Formats: sequence, structure tokens, C-alpha cells
Amino acid sequence: MSIIVNLDVMLARRKMSLTELSQQVGITLSNLSVLKTGKAKAIRFDTLAAICQALNCQPGEILEYSA
Repeated sequence: MSIIVNLDVMLARRKMSLTELSQQVGITLSNLSVLKTGKAKAIRFDTLAAICQALNCQPGEILEYSA
């Protein structure tokens, strides 16, 4: 069981770089990189909400459950 992070897919769809997202959301580039690569152990709801607002998407478009 795992959670797949599709942040790179959403960034590509929105034609936005990780650096641009970092600046808009106020999260360090290194923390976003950890999330993007799927190495993050947790994410705060307010962080997820800020990412969704910046990318104009729903949490389910970023996070996916795989059995």
C-alpha cells in the first residue's frame, strides 16, 4: 500500500515550475522536492490546500492511493 504523489503531473499540466510553485505557496524548494519525489512521510492539510489553490486543483489530483 502506498500513496503516489502526482505533483509533477499537475505542474506539467499547469505549465508551472517547482520554483514558481515554491514561491507562490511559501514552501522551500527542497521540501517540495521531497514531496514531488514521494519521499515525504506526511503533509499538512494547510500545505496541501495552498498547493491546490496555486495549481487550481483538488487534492485527489495530486495524491493517489495504490494498493
